[in-house]
Amino acid sequence: MITHATQDAASGTMTLPTRFLTTLHEKYAAIPDSAISLLARVGIAGIFWRSGQTKVNGWEIRDLTFDLFRDEYALPFIPVELAAYSATIAEHLFPILLIAGLASRLSATALLVMTAVIQIFVYPTSWPDHALWAAALVFIMARGPGAISLDYLIRARFATRR
Repeated sequence: MITHATQDAASGTMTLPTRFLTTLHEKYAAIPDSAISLLARVGIAGIFWRSGQTKVNGWEIRDLTFDLFRDEYALPFIPVELAAYSATIAEHLFPILLIAGLASRLSATALLVMTAVIQIFVYPTSWPDHALWAAALVFIMARGPGAISLDYLIRARFATRR
């Protein structure tokens, strides 16, 4: 039986499927974490920013936002006004920080907590969306924002002073 991981016994060379899969694996493995992190930061920032924009009219929180938190979201243990203001501020602040790559791990952690609250208390059937959000956020938390970020520049600056 010949599998993709076998070599031609006579010549010692890899079979065509093996060469193809090996090359493909090497190309995927060469994708820099910085590129993946940038994509994750921009993607997740867009999701939360757009959600935050639905809650405001200019610099004012819409009355509808308070209605949503009172009637549809109905979070336990937190007053409606505090929840509405906190979520609206978080959905604007943390995406900006993620795009800039500043306090990225902290921002990703805050948005992961927010995602967990949404999953548990608001939209429990939307777990496929929330799992994707969590994957992007956990990647940022684990690997950092990458080289295209203010965090990287700040860290590099302080590293040269040591």
